[in-house]
Amino acid sequence: MNAMMLSDYDVFLFHEGSLQQAYQFMGSHVRNDSRGTYTEFCVWAPNARSVSLAGSFNDWNSAGYELQKWNREGLWAVRVDGDLTGETYKYEITTLSGERKLKADPYGFASEKRPQTASIVYDLEGFKWSDEEWLEKRSGSSIYDKPMFIYEVHAGTWKKKDGKFLSYTELARELIPHVKEHGFTHVELLPVTEHPFDRSWGYQSTGYYAPTSRYGEPHDLMNFINECHRNDIGVILDWVPGHFCKDAHGLYQFDGSFAYEYEEERDRENYTWGTANFDLGKGEVRSFLISNARYWMEVYHIDGFRIDAVANIIYWANQGEQSPNEGAIGFLKKLNQAVFDYDSSILMIAEDSTDWPQVTSPVHYGGLGFNYKWNMGWMNDVLDYMETPPAKRRDVHSLMTFSLLYAFSENYVLPLSHDEVVHGKKSLLDKMPGDYWQKFAQYRLLLGFMCAHPGKKLLFMGSELAPFSEWKDLEEIDWHLMNYDFHLKFNSYFKELVHLYKGAEALYELDHQSRGFEWIDVNNSDQQIFSFIRRGKKENDHLVVICNFSPIVYHGYKVGVPHADFYREILNSDAGKYGGSDQVNPAPLPVCHETYHGKAGSVVMTIPPYGTVYLKPEYGRGE
Repeated sequence: MNAMMLSDYDVFLFHEGSLQQAYQFMGSHVRNDSRGTYTEFCVWAPNARSVSLAGSFNDWNSAGYELQKWNREGLWAVRVDGDLTGETYKYEITTLSGERKLKADPYGFASEKRPQTASIVYDLEGFKWSDEEWLEKRSGSSIYDKPMFIYEVHAGTWKKKDGKFLSYTELARELIPHVKEHGFTHVELLPVTEHPFDRSWGYQSTGYYAPTSRYGEPHDLMNFINECHRNDIGVILDWVPGHFCKDAHGLYQFDGSFAYEYEEERDRENYTWGTANFDLGKGEVRSFLISNARYWMEVYHIDGFRIDAVANIIYWANQGEQSPNEGAIGFLKKLNQAVFDYDSSILMIAEDSTDWPQVTSPVHYGGLGFNYKWNMGWMNDVLDYMETPPAKRRDVHSLMTFSLLYAFSENYVLPLSHDEVVHGKKSLLDKMPGDYWQKFAQYRLLLGFMCAHPGKKLLFMGSELAPFSEWKDLEEIDWHLMNYDFHLKFNSYFKELVHLYKGAEALYELDHQSRGFEWIDVNNSDQQIFSFIRRGKKENDHLVVICNFSPIVYHGYKVGVPHADFYREILNSDAGKYGGSDQVNPAPLPVCHETYHGKAGSVVMTIPPYGTVYLKPEYGRGE
């Protein structure tokens, strides 16, 4: 990262809310020029009476290390002779009321390991990237017509070593082969910005520019991302620009005033999470956050962001009525424009549970400017359906079909995330009703249906092992399950399913276009069977998908299909090798060329209990 000296124009942009690289002069930087080597510190504290520097280099005695106020808007700076790389520091701020606060650097590139809270002067230069091929491939292609299956990971509990966290280096060595083996295209890391409390999972941050020191140094995280890219794996960061934690060393009442947060209590206090909401209409806050996004892209080569709690950003918090927060909405638009101006191939994924329109439409078309949105409606409806006793599913049939009424109104990711397997919600496997065998069968069915439904995919770590226990956020995932037959067979099914998904253009090329999906039979609520077609871009490239959400086997079942000579079963979740009852269709299914279900022909087949079947058309003589 090149050092950039502060100009009057930079200062204007910073306060106006349009500076995208504030990290190049804010925070601490070692400089070399005609005056020699020195370390420069710059901080924004608009209502401070005075600001001094305390650190390991001056025995935490700030006398003689006063920062000078540059302008009336509250920028303060000081130069200290010498290279202070590796030294710890805080800003000692005297408020207008005379109170003294010790604050970590909002722009600090590294932090002490908890429970210590000081910032560290860190040189981000020096890491040798070798991911040019990945970056070139990413910039030269569009994700919209590509497969995307995201593996959501909490770095602290994916795996542990002697009860301790794996380092970024160890994660690179162990997580990446696991991700490749299972076919995931991306890793999404729950927030890795510095945070004081392990069980906040990173969602309550104090250091937006500092990768958490729990797992190592910034260069170690760079290495993890670099190795992901060298193995054709994208890296998405969970990012929280809506609110921040209120620990004393962090952003809250930074200079004694509400600099980063709203002044009004009803707007500021996020009582649900015990945090403070960013004032997203304030210029300096916008520059802080938009620069932070640019920082992670430019310095760490990340491939995208999952923006947390967009509903809390769009609407004013803690008010009885849902009224739009125009300042925050303006921030989201400005953020997305800035990101895509920098790199149009970046993923900007909104975790949004509202019905706000055009979330994934460009700003110049009146949208918020994201390119993806979590489909929370699909997730809630499908899990509600799956948790309904099979005998009663006919009464809630529309839960499985409703999503197709709006599936192409936005660009969606289908999420089965950490939020669905924690806090007493049970694991995905344990949500399934019935006995041991039935739970596994329905879990295979669920994931088979998910892979065939329009939209990109996301699954939380551990779910590929089919755990009975929900996520235990102080322990590693249940690796011991691979010693048990049903879990091992499920894992084999999952790997084959994901690899099939990635190899079948019909399952992803037209994810966001209505011509990529067509119902065959949408109304069979009595038998709880759904059948539909997924289409690719090429003529005749399609798959027929049949999902049976009942425990009944149907022999001689007739399904309408598009024109072909035969259909071959390429996936059956009930296959014996996966732990199923082996109600499969081993031979090619000849097409009867008479109209059925409104289609040009039909096949007669076996429908497995609690099963997903994918059929591929063949032309010519079947074997």
